[in-house]
Parts: sequence; structure tokens; C-alpha cells
Amino acid sequence: MIGTLALIIGVSTLILTIILTLLGVFNLILLASLVVLFNLVQWLFAPYLIDAIYRVRKLSKQENPRLHAAVEALCRKINLKTPQLMLAEIPIPNAFAYGSPIAGSRIAVTSGLLNQLDEDEVEAVIGHELGHLKHRDVQIMMIASLLPALFYYIGYSLMFSSYRSDSKERGNSLAPLIGLISIAAYWILTLLVLGLSRLREYYADQLSATTIPNGAEKLSRALAKIVFSTSQMRIGRYYKFYANRLNSFKALLIADPEKAEDEAKTLYKYFGREKDLVQQLLQRKITLADRIIELFSTHPNIVKRLRALQSYR
Repeated sequence: MIGTLALIIGVSTLILTIILTLLGVFNLILLASLVVLFNLVQWLFAPYLIDAIYRVRKLSKQENPRLHAAVEALCRKINLKTPQLMLAEIPIPNAFAYGSPIAGSRIAVTSGLLNQLDEDEVEAVIGHELGHLKHRDVQIMMIASLLPALFYYIGYSLMFSSYRSDSKERGNSLAPLIGLISIAAYWILTLLVLGLSRLREYYADQLSATTIPNGAEKLSRALAKIVFSTSQMRIGRYYKFYANRLNSFKALLIADPEKAEDEAKTLYKYFGREKDLVQQLLQRKITLADRIIELFSTHPNIVKRLRALQSYR
């Protein structure tokens, strides 16, 4: 994870340096500073926006004492300060970790997750989300996502805006070309950020699998249930309403609701509807199409992800 983040930062810094050198001007620094400032403010106050979009509220100990006890026990085990436990009133089963220095660390579970998963499976999902907090994935992804945004705004500013200074004709003549380079950098860095997002899911899975007794088996069952339940809900009347809310921040989620239908079809095709799907995973081959689709996804391919969990059983 650190290596991927270092690569993203290194490529970003290099390209930005080249752009500023070719332009011979530094007014782009103001634009970059504004983008950085905007993203920092967004990060600081994002938890409140997430609460509003996902209809999130605090889950009191009186409502679910067992879940609170499980979270506190896991936090003691991994030496992590206990985050606020939140409930999102969404019927689609999922969970996510988020927070900021102002709002503090939070873990939210949806009402659908609590209703459709067993307690031990919910515990495994919680372990995964605590893994994100333990690894500081919220901060890491904020920094990583900021870098492509810088090149996006710089690129389009150079391509569609004119400079007022007539004394810098060389910079003006190069502006469209440099704008295209910036947009290309944006797409390259976006792919790297998506790769980082998938990698952090594996690390979070690992923490859950190695911290909770039989964690790999429990988390595997939980992921399979989330995929199946979400795919079945796609035909429901209100699915799009709730799914649009989830898709707004799908990188935060334990599973991508957009991919649920295709992932469920894959599991049905190769493993049928038996309760224990994991035993037959090694027979499934990952196709080239699977790998290409995964490049543009925030979450790993479901079969690869479940297979990775097998090494912790």
C-alpha cells in the first residue's frame, strides 16, 4: 500500500514539476492551492455530509449492546481507540468506515446488514472496517484522491481557459498540449488510486481474518451474502433510490453495490446456491475480462477476494 501511494505521489510531483517548468509561470500554484484547500475542507466536514446522505445516526448501546461489545473487544485486541458506532437506515447490506479530525472516527453499518447477516458475520465485517481505521485508509485515500484532482483541474483550465498575460506567449502556445498531458496524467493516476483502493480492501480483509476466530470463513460468508442480497434487491422498487446514495461514496463500502449483480451471477454460475460457496472457489479461473473490469473498480474481484481469504483459514 505504501509503495503504491509513494508511486502516485512521485508521478504526480514529477508531472506537476514538468508542467510548471514548461509553462514558465507559477500562477497554477494558486489553482493547485485552491484544489488542495477545497479537498481538505471537504475531508474535514465529509462525515457530516455522509451522515446526511446515508441517513446515519448514532447506534446506542441500549439498541445493540452485543455489537457495541464486539466493537470494543476488537478495538482492545488491535490496540485501536474505539470509534463511534453508527447506523445507516438503508436496507442494502453494507458497512463503511469514515471520519475526520473534527468528527472523529466512525464505523457505520446499514440496517440491511444487521437484518440479513448472522452476528458472527457482522463481527467479521466490523473487523474489516476497523482494519481501515487501523491502517489509516481514510487519510491515505484522501491524499491519493487529491492528486488526480489536481491534474484534472489544471488540465481543463489550460485547455479551456486563456491567460491574460501577453508576455508569456510560449506558455500560452504550450497550454493546450500541457493540458492534454495533465488529463492523461489524471487518468493514469486515477487507475493507480483505484489499485490502491483495491489493495486496502485486501489489507482490511486480512486484519479481520487474522484477528477474529475463524475470521476468514465468517468474512467470506458475509461477503457472499452481501453480494447475493444486493443483487436480489436490484429488482426492488426502491433499490435505485438507496443504491444511488451508496454509489456516491462506494469506495468507502465493504462491497461495491454496482458490481453485485455481475458478481452474484459469477458465483451462481460456478458454485450454485449452496450455503458454503468458498470450498469450490479454487476451481474458478479469473478471466482476462475479469482482470480488465477490475482495473476500473474500487473493490477487488469477488472471487479473487474470497480466494485471498483462504490463505488465512
